[in-house]
Amino acid sequence: MPHGRKILVGWRLVEGVAETRTLTEPADDLSPGELLPLGRRFRIVLVLGFLTALGPLTIDMYLPALPTITTDLHTSAAAVQLTLTGTLVGLAFGQLLIGPLSDAVGRRLPLLAGVAVHVLASILCVFAPDLAMLGTLRVLQGLGAAAAAVVAMAMVRDLFDGFAAARLFSRLMLVVGVAPILAPTVGGLVLGWTSWRGVFVVLAAAGAAIMVAAALVLPETLPATGRRSGGVRGTVRDYGRLFTDRVYVGLVLVAGLAMAALFAYVSGSSYVFQDEYGMSEQQFALVFAGGAVGLIGATQFNVRLLRRWTPQQILGGSLLAGVGFGVVLLLLAATETGGLAGVLIPLWLVLTMVGLAMPNAPALALSRHGEAAGTAAALLGAIQFGVGAVAAPLVGMLGVGAVAMAIVVFGGMLAATLVFFLVVRPHRLPAEHRRLSRLVRA
Repeated sequence: MPHGRKILVGWRLVEGVAETRTLTEPADDLSPGELLPLGRRFRIVLVLGFLTALGPLTIDMYLPALPTITTDLHTSAAAVQLTLTGTLVGLAFGQLLIGPLSDAVGRRLPLLAGVAVHVLASILCVFAPDLAMLGTLRVLQGLGAAAAAVVAMAMVRDLFDGFAAARLFSRLMLVVGVAPILAPTVGGLVLGWTSWRGVFVVLAAAGAAIMVAAALVLPETLPATGRRSGGVRGTVRDYGRLFTDRVYVGLVLVAGLAMAALFAYVSGSSYVFQDEYGMSEQQFALVFAGGAVGLIGATQFNVRLLRRWTPQQILGGSLLAGVGFGVVLLLLAATETGGLAGVLIPLWLVLTMVGLAMPNAPALALSRHGEAAGTAAALLGAIQFGVGAVAAPLVGMLGVGAVAMAIVVFGGMLAATLVFFLVVRPHRLPAEHRRLSRLVRA
């Protein structure tokens, strides 16, 4: 066989770990992205990374400002948390709408239109006179961010395949993990020299820069011959088929409920640590970053765990441990035992368990529908953000404090655990999942 490169055939990916069979084929058998000059390929990957970061930045950058917004707009904490819910709703529905649209009309038009909507909504947020207008505009921000995330992932699939795609997806997932750490820190710095409205100025500028970079760098990656023609009926039919799979739906709910525990922390932590424990906006940003480090560290450690245990074993163990740490968090918060450390330590432990659960539930769910991976992924993302949107305002409705946050965090983990063991029934998962686990451990 002539000299060439090793390519990946028959690969299966679970959080960056792929079991592969490789063979050498001629070097001209490359995916479209690999045929691009190195400099241009680097620029495309860089812009895709910025697009992927837009959603986390939009969600998290204004978190340190939530108490200030509550005071400035003369409203309640629960009402302000609905603005976070609005963003999550936009992200959820945006994925369902924009994903199929980009399959039908191409990638560039939905992408640029979506980011333009994000920029316009961000500018209008600067001048929002009341909470109702701010909440509406946050929904539009979420829709624009959804376009960026969905189309970026679709472009990766268009340009790369095999190992090249797996490696790039891993890098983009790292961006998704790092952005939530940096966003509140940047938001805290912005609040150090301006008001909460300045955060939206920064988001508008970031969105505009990303839109210009996308327009200049990213090509149309889906040719007319590759576009879907099934229309709305075909999309609805695909989604309907997914809802008939009990195990898939159960795993998606597990992922969504774990996300609910995470967003209970996201929506309530600024009030708990700033109002209840007297932290400054900058101190809160550092504490929030600490929780995010534990979450991301767990997702990376999951790769090592998969070499010894199956995804369902890791998922079940992390959910049970999360419930246990949630009980400790609730008891210490309710009895005010241990002060700040009594809340922070068990809370960070719960977030670590969420970090182990979040990659394994989607991996098991998506492995069931390889023939419709894009649609299955869109539905998964929509339900995750949708459940998170419901969880976010619950903390404020229960009273905003540490106990309220602990109740929702514990409730999300408990519900996820019950769904996993009673609906998914991990011991009855198809043999394909066990084969996948053996491949990963080999």
